[in-house]
Amino acid sequence: MDSSIASGGNNEGVRPMQMLLMALAGCSAIDVIGILKKQRQQLRDLNITVDGERETGKDANVFVKIHVHFAFTGDVEKEKAERAVKLSLEKYCSVAKTLEKSAVITHSISVP
Repeated sequence: MDSSIASGGNNEGVRPMQMLLMALAGCSAIDVIGILKKQRQQLRDLNITVDGERETGKDANVFVKIHVHFAFTGDVEKEKAERAVKLSLEKYCSVAKTLEKSAVITHSISVP
């Protein structure tokens, strides 16, 4: 972990706020993969990208909007993928439940 040179860091690592987004992706991935296994879906790969928008003009600029995109590869039914993602983000993922207190979390999926 590091910060910018302007903040006294060396700009050589992930910022703490970026790690929060990475934690959201990791937490939801664990849930989604587990749910799809229970549904007997043949997931080959899951790629998650997360974009966050932070408030401005405050001392602590929290996330106010977060968008998570789940790209599935394999023999996965779109409806089951969507349900797994919703269950994760709305019920199971502790990181999402924490972040939703300050940010609106949206998502999208792509299934081949």
